[in-house]
Amino acid sequence: MDFKDTPEQAKFRAKCREWLEANAELKESKSSGHSDSSLDDHLKVAKAWQQKKYDAGWAMLHWPKEFGGIGASPIERIIWGNEESKFDVPRGIFEIGLGMCGPVMMQYATDEQKERYLPPMAEGKEIWCQLFSEPSAGSDVAGLRSKAIQNGDKWIINGQKVWTSGAHFSDFGILVVRHDPELEKHKGLTFFFVDMKSPGIEVKPIKQITGGSSFNEVYFTDVEIPDSQRLGEIGDGWKVAITTLMNERLAVGDAGGPDVDDAFKWAKTQDGNGEPILNNKAARESIADWYCETNGLKNTKLRTMSALSKGDTPGPEASITKIVSANKLQDIGNFGMDSLDMAGMLKTESQNIKSFQNAWLGAPGMRIAGGTDEILRNIIAERVLGLPQDQRADKGVAFKDIPSGGA
Repeated sequence: MDFKDTPEQAKFRAKCREWLEANAELKESKSSGHSDSSLDDHLKVAKAWQQKKYDAGWAMLHWPKEFGGIGASPIERIIWGNEESKFDVPRGIFEIGLGMCGPVMMQYATDEQKERYLPPMAEGKEIWCQLFSEPSAGSDVAGLRSKAIQNGDKWIINGQKVWTSGAHFSDFGILVVRHDPELEKHKGLTFFFVDMKSPGIEVKPIKQITGGSSFNEVYFTDVEIPDSQRLGEIGDGWKVAITTLMNERLAVGDAGGPDVDDAFKWAKTQDGNGEPILNNKAARESIADWYCETNGLKNTKLRTMSALSKGDTPGPEASITKIVSANKLQDIGNFGMDSLDMAGMLKTESQNIKSFQNAWLGAPGMRIAGGTDEILRNIIAERVLGLPQDQRADKGVAFKDIPSGGA
């Protein structure tokens, strides 16, 4: 594998870097950690940054020009993401819409719908969310119970979604529901997009242990969706959902937060006994482990870039990135909190300490979002290592006949 940029790629990378340096600050020039700004302020800043990228042609490089892109190659998209990640720019608002909803709309929406919805999505004027998980269908999304009943040229939706990121500030969402419980669970699903301001939709933010509320419960009560907003054929819901889930693995992929460099800098400070944390053998071993994992992740990403540069499609190996990065983030968060002892539980103005606190509280959620560790290990075992599949008792059984928790 050749991990070096070609002359054309090096030229494109320099162009990306030049624009970013003129319009944003490097992370190293600002204190690390999460901003304390309100949601409204964060939305305003994020929309302004997305608009600036759109106006300069950097918003969605790989999309066709008519939808706000420049028709860039997959490797150029990776190069841009790699360079942008080095700068202190707003995140967490458009990733789901642009990384998951956009590709689905690009593949399954009509030409008129693409012209209507994709440019505002790329420009940051409209925000999208993903409505998949339910109280009884998390890792096993195909076990969802929300119902869709067709009534002429519209569908009536009833049910509940949960853990929906950004639903409380989203304009639209993509939705998978069950239209026929007589079929097997993977075959009785249909896919739609929906206006989040539709009558009958109620969004309830979930209070998290971090103090924030980025996830939501979403209730559907007799919500009407035109059949024209169906994506794919009736019964193709699982097929369309897979498109989203594969993009979700890439979007969630690399967990943000303190990394090995932050842990090493922190380890140079003194512990409660006045000794540098680095004097502790266990601390040195942990940092060495994270260094190895960080470089392993780097080479895994380079392998992906190498595949893209040759026109190949990366496979399920992307699951490795998410498993390793999310667990590493949790370990580094634990390291920071342990080094602070009881003081780590106190509210502080230190951005360094806040970053460890946020990692400690938030990393367990990263190990669930986009596929739990167990699900991703199964994917790696079956699709990368070629091991036999798990036995499935629900295979070939109508969804209505599958025993539920109350049965």
